Amino acid sequence: MKLSKRMSRLGTETAFEVLAKAKALEAQGREIIHLEIGEPDFDTPHNVIEAGVSALRGGYTHYTPAAGILPLRQAIADEVAQTRGISVHPDQVVVVPGGKPIMFYVLLAMVEAGDEVIYPNPGFPIYESMINFAGATAVPIPLRMENDFGLDVDELASLVTDRTRLIVLNSPANPTGGVVSAEQMAQVAKIAQARGIPVLADEIYSRMLYEGEFASITSVPGMPEQTIILDGFSKTYAMTGWRLGYGVMPVELARQITKLMVNSNSCTAAFTQMAGVEALTGPQDSVDAMLSEFRRRRSLVVEGLNKIPGFRCLMPKGAFYAFPNIEGTGLSSQVLADKLLYEAGVAALAGTCFGAYGEGFIRFSYANSEENLKKALERIGDVVAKL
Repeated sequence: MKLSKRMSRLGTETAFEVLAKAKALEAQGREIIHLEIGEPDFDTPHNVIEAGVSALRGGYTHYTPAAGILPLRQAIADEVAQTRGISVHPDQVVVVPGGKPIMFYVLLAMVEAGDEVIYPNPGFPIYESMINFAGATAVPIPLRMENDFGLDVDELASLVTDRTRLIVLNSPANPTGGVVSAEQMAQVAKIAQARGIPVLADEIYSRMLYEGEFASITSVPGMPEQTIILDGFSKTYAMTGWRLGYGVMPVELARQITKLMVNSNSCTAAFTQMAGVEALTGPQDSVDAMLSEFRRRRSLVVEGLNKIPGFRCLMPKGAFYAFPNIEGTGLSSQVLADKLLYEAGVAALAGTCFGAYGEGFIRFSYANSEENLKKALERIGDVVAKL
């Protein structure tokens, strides 16, 4: 069958490809330590599971409004209003199956061929993939280790042109763990407002912050009117398999994004949405406990990586990834990642999986047990010692 030309512009998320390779090795009897996939290794909180089960038994097995059920949209509006310090109406909320549809729909709705979109690099690979698929030009803003993987606002300003139609922000960031400060957010807002450029703020890791307070660009006066917040339940509540995310945006754009939902998914699963209501309105102790555990593992992994010759690793400020510079090993990111998988049985991702500016880095997810993390560090050290 002949494919459309646009399919040649579509990328992928390499984490799932590496996961498949790791699973194939496990099927051969190899022991693999999984540090490649970006999902919490905790169970979904019991109260959330029970809410989902109760919803199924209570008849939540049918279609819902395409934008989501009102109780969930209200709960999201309340949570976003409280955490960002802004006013949010449920009509601004669109519930979708996971976070990626918001990226997809916003780009389809807002950009065309010839337009430019500025996005973080290294960054979540679907940004660049979907920008290209939508026919726009992907313009990377490099995130550099010497800037603590923060944002160089002057460099961002230099990338803006008359064709810039969208700026993508991600803080806390995947894969770097970097954070955009409130001061930097204000500077980005000034650039965006001067040109009338909308901002897609990927805040999926907003609750996974180890120091300071979370800063959202929507907290800057005037920015809620030109910002789309992307958030969800996968990371915060260990609900990756439930497929539940959302966007918060101006009402008119929400109507257009809802049209795209109608034309693609119809709606998000009803029982999943009821579980989402419980996640937001129920006890939050499981979130606090998970963050505390991740903080402990973060120190373990970063300290361990910095003891390995050729590795230099900053302490991530958010998310659950370590992103060490491995240039001192003399190997490229992909070559070292392959060595770790096939020789050490440690599955990790080459920095180039997150864009060209990821060369010289490896991403390790520390969403694994302390025992496995210690074992992985030992194996990594053994491989590097043989170089």
